[in-house]
Amino acid sequence: MKLQDGIPTQPESARSGVKKLLLTTFSLFFLTPLLWGHEGGGDFMRSTGKIYVVVAVIAAIFVGIVLFLAYLDRKLTKLENQINEK
Repeated sequence: MKLQDGIPTQPESARSGVKKLLLTTFSLFFLTPLLWGHEGGGDFMRSTGKIYVVVAVIAAIFVGIVLFLAYLDRKLTKLENQINEK
Protein backbone atom coordinates (compact mmCIF):
# COMPACT_ATOMS: atom_id res chain seq x y z
CA MET A 1 0.00 0.00 0.00
CA LYS A 2 1.45 3.32 -1.05
CA LEU A 3 1.29 6.47 1.00
CA GLN A 4 0.68 9.79 -0.65
CA ASP A 5 0.59 12.82 1.62
CA GLY A 6 0.13 10.44 4.53
CA ILE A 7 -3.00 8.89 2.95
CA PRO A 8 -2.88 5.20 1.98
CA THR A 9 -3.81 4.49 -1.64
CA GLN A 10 -4.75 1.18 -3.18
CA PRO A 11 -2.93 -0.08 -6.23
CA GLU A 12 -4.88 -1.10 -9.32
CA SER A 13 -4.36 -4.76 -8.42
CA ALA A 14 -6.47 -4.29 -5.27
CA ARG A 15 -9.40 -3.13 -7.37
CA SER A 16 -9.07 -6.11 -9.67
CA GLY A 17 -9.06 -8.29 -6.55
CA VAL A 18 -12.42 -6.86 -5.55
CA LYS A 19 -13.76 -7.56 -9.02
CA LYS A 20 -12.52 -11.15 -8.82
CA LEU A 21 -14.15 -11.54 -5.42
CA LEU A 22 -17.47 -10.26 -6.75
CA LEU A 23 -17.30 -12.59 -9.74
CA THR A 24 -16.50 -15.56 -7.52
CA THR A 25 -19.32 -14.71 -5.12
CA PHE A 26 -21.74 -14.29 -8.02
CA SER A 27 -20.68 -17.65 -9.51
CA LEU A 28 -20.98 -19.50 -6.22
CA PHE A 29 -24.33 -17.89 -5.45
CA PHE A 30 -25.92 -19.03 -8.70
CA LEU A 31 -24.03 -22.23 -9.50
CA THR A 32 -24.13 -23.95 -6.11
CA PRO A 33 -27.84 -24.88 -6.28
CA LEU A 34 -27.27 -26.38 -9.72
CA LEU A 35 -24.43 -28.51 -8.39
CA TRP A 36 -26.42 -29.78 -5.40
CA GLY A 37 -29.16 -31.20 -7.59
CA HIS A 38 -31.72 -31.75 -4.84
CA GLU A 39 -34.95 -33.29 -5.99
CA GLY A 40 -38.25 -32.87 -4.23
CA GLY A 41 -36.99 -30.44 -1.59
CA GLY A 42 -38.81 -27.41 -2.98
CA ASP A 43 -41.79 -29.07 -4.63
CA PHE A 44 -44.28 -27.44 -2.28
CA MET A 45 -42.79 -24.01 -2.82
CA ARG A 46 -42.62 -24.57 -6.58
CA SER A 47 -46.17 -25.86 -6.80
CA THR A 48 -47.55 -22.80 -5.04
CA GLY A 49 -45.31 -20.45 -7.04
CA LYS A 50 -43.77 -18.88 -3.95
CA ILE A 51 -40.26 -20.12 -4.72
CA TYR A 52 -40.12 -17.71 -7.64
CA VAL A 53 -40.97 -14.81 -5.36
CA VAL A 54 -38.20 -15.84 -2.97
CA VAL A 55 -35.69 -16.17 -5.82
CA ALA A 56 -36.74 -12.80 -7.25
CA VAL A 57 -36.33 -11.04 -3.90
CA ILE A 58 -32.90 -12.60 -3.29
CA ALA A 59 -31.79 -11.71 -6.83
CA ALA A 60 -33.04 -8.12 -6.42
CA ILE A 61 -31.13 -7.73 -3.14
CA PHE A 62 -27.97 -9.18 -4.69
CA VAL A 63 -28.21 -6.91 -7.76
CA GLY A 64 -28.77 -3.92 -5.47
CA ILE A 65 -25.67 -4.74 -3.45
CA VAL A 66 -23.56 -5.17 -6.60
CA LEU A 67 -24.81 -1.86 -8.05
CA PHE A 68 -24.11 -0.10 -4.76
CA LEU A 69 -20.56 -1.50 -4.69
CA ALA A 70 -19.97 -0.36 -8.27
CA TYR A 71 -21.26 3.12 -7.37
CA LEU A 72 -19.05 3.21 -4.30
CA ASP A 73 -16.01 2.11 -6.33
CA ARG A 74 -16.57 4.92 -8.82
CA LYS A 75 -16.94 7.49 -6.05
CA LEU A 76 -13.77 6.30 -4.33
CA THR A 77 -11.85 6.36 -7.60
CA LYS A 78 -12.92 9.98 -8.19
CA LEU A 79 -11.88 10.95 -4.66
CA GLU A 80 -8.52 9.20 -5.08
CA ASN A 81 -7.95 11.05 -8.33
CA GLN A 82 -8.78 14.37 -6.66
CA ILE A 83 -6.37 13.62 -3.84
CA ASN A 84 -3.63 12.60 -6.28
CA GLU A 85 -4.04 15.83 -8.27
CA LYS A 86 -3.38 18.02 -5.22
